[in-house]
Amino acid sequence: QVQLVESGGGLVQPGGSLRLSCAASGSIVSVNTMGWYRQAPGKQRELAADITSGGKPTYADSVKGRFTISRDNAKNTVYLQMNSLKVEDTAVYYCNAFASSKLSPYYSDYWGQGTQVTVSS
Repeated sequence: QVQLVESGGGLVQPGGSLRLSCAASGSIVSVNTMGWYRQAPGKQRELAADITSGGKPTYADSVKGRFTISRDNAKNTVYLQMNSLKVEDTAVYYCNAFASSKLSPYYSDYWGQGTQVTVSS
């Protein structure tokens, strides 16, 4: 129906930057909110940032001022620019899209497989 493919994770030193990308593909009819969630070892998955189709972003307090979310609606792609990374940002980052498809006209949540971000010296 809708597939999400993430890229851009990796290992970075504290204070460094990474940019995550997530492209949605498949039998897409419409994509509403897109976002990034993260899950650290032993913790629950939490929202890092999301953005509506109109471009309104929401950020977790822990990433405000350091992360910037953006999207390209024509490409059904969402980006997460992460600056001033901290050790506590280490997690698997999952892309999420609230979308409808030709096979399922009702909006549903779709998830990527996740990309590892490790912040360590």
